Amino acid sequence: MKSKKIKGLYAVTADEANTEQLLSNVKAALSAGINVLQYRNKTASKQLAAEQAAALLVICREYGVPLIINDDLELTLRLGADGVHLGASDGNLRDARKKLGDEKIIGASCYNRLEIAQLAAQNGVDYVAFGACFVSATKPNAAKADLKLFKQAKQVIDLPVVAIGGITVENAASLIQAGADAIAVIGALWNAPDGNTADAQTIQKTTQQFIQLFGLSS
Repeated sequence: MKSKKIKGLYAVTADEANTEQLLSNVKAALSAGINVLQYRNKTASKQLAAEQAAALLVICREYGVPLIINDDLELTLRLGADGVHLGASDGNLRDARKKLGDEKIIGASCYNRLEIAQLAAQNGVDYVAFGACFVSATKPNAAKADLKLFKQAKQVIDLPVVAIGGITVENAASLIQAGADAIAVIGALWNAPDGNTADAQTIQKTTQQFIQLFGLSS
């Protein structure tokens, strides 16, 4: 089933303009065992986004990992990507399901509100995401999602629950224990301690450290 693919380490790409660097980073994470990849680049032009997403789809296919496109249903349809992730202002979930059909994955950002997640589930999504769980460099002003939200969601929603926002190797275990099926990571995966882009070896090591928290083998 589609929902069973949403588990473990869910990698979200950084705002990387250099496509060669982006692909190198993602290959390192794929080779180390990420379960899902979301293409997200808020700084890319339409043309660059299409080029990068198309290139990522090729390598995701090689590794058998689903590629989810952030906030762009039309690009998802055009490329034949595995799914789309939508926020509250990114389009109607029912309409997205009609356009994508039953085989594609749809995820929804639910911030820190259980009622949004329940409505999303009723509208046919395959997973829901809560966050920011911790202070996030990507979205510093995001609402805080409490750990208890994951336990509550698991009681009323029969879908994978994804945690996102400020997640590191050091704090991820608390989210998994609270009920998160997957943890979505950006900065902690791609960035070196000095703030520069991590090298392939470091990305692989960090990926493996996250995976070990789930008791999964890389």
